[in-house]
Amino acid sequence: MKIVIDVLGGDYSPDEIVKGAVTAVNLIPEVNIILTGDKEKVENILNEIGYKGDRIEIVHAPEEISCDESPTMAIRRKTESSLVKALTILKEQDDVIGMISAGSTGAVLAGGLFIVGRMEGVKRPALAPFLPTVYKDKRTLLIDCGANVDCKPEYLQQFAIMGSIYVEAMTGVKNPKVGLISNGVEDHKGNEQIHQTFELLKNTKDINFVGNMEAREMLSGEFDVLVADGFTGNVAMKSAEGTINTFTNVLKQEINSAGLGAKLGALALKKVFKSLKHRINYTEVGGSPFLGLNKILIKSHGSSKAKTIYTCVLQVLDIYKSNYIDKMRKGIESSSISRED
Repeated sequence: MKIVIDVLGGDYSPDEIVKGAVTAVNLIPEVNIILTGDKEKVENILNEIGYKGDRIEIVHAPEEISCDESPTMAIRRKTESSLVKALTILKEQDDVIGMISAGSTGAVLAGGLFIVGRMEGVKRPALAPFLPTVYKDKRTLLIDCGANVDCKPEYLQQFAIMGSIYVEAMTGVKNPKVGLISNGVEDHKGNEQIHQTFELLKNTKDINFVGNMEAREMLSGEFDVLVADGFTGNVAMKSAEGTINTFTNVLKQEINSAGLGAKLGALALKKVFKSLKHRINYTEVGGSPFLGLNKILIKSHGSSKAKTIYTCVLQVLDIYKSNYIDKMRKGIESSSISRED
């Protein structure tokens, strides 16, 4: 099985991306990696690392698509970019099971639509990351978190169906609980979009809709799927991420300023803090899959380092082994929602 990785995407590219790929082939015997990027730079990094294996292939792609460019125009014009090359390989090579990029979110999404293509019956593909919860072994799926800023209620209805299929495929949870992010749990809360979506979800037989939920309950573990438009979902996700980072930083400051007793107490709780860091660290989860495409595409965090890329490789393998693509196609086909071009 092969996985293609866009080397030039991300804040720490290409060095950290290449290091993550090397970690993956060293630790996962069943996978080979294709790297798209400047061949000379990639080879130099591999030489510095000391990698001498034959399970990493380099496809020369010297151009890079930046976050400042128009995603659609860049995808069309920069055919020699690492992102376009990677997307083309993903589409055309049957033995390539998935792709990872830490590059421009807009360009990754545009390329996923125009090059890889959406599944038949899917109205709008959506970014859907798993979020940590207060329960150690429980994760919650957020769909959408940035792919579709403006959504019709029918799109959100299908997000709920897609999210439910994905959660069941990945976690084995039957009849996953679906919540709609709103500004209150009461049925009448929300704007007009939420009101219309609520009525649609309430009458959708393909899902287990349990009602509205407030963003403060995102990590409560009481829901399996959280439905939102891309704007709301992105703001909610980044707010949660920022809150977690603020909490950990404040905790460190308080321990350091509280004297020797606090430091000794922290030392005694070292294993607890390590476990906590593992549970809330996004690098342990991987990236956000772009659900609804014909192949597996993972948008990794822009600040991804080697460990995150390695985790994303594991994520691609898990998704592939779950048979998610076939399950999603069958689920969308069997739902009563038709495609709207």
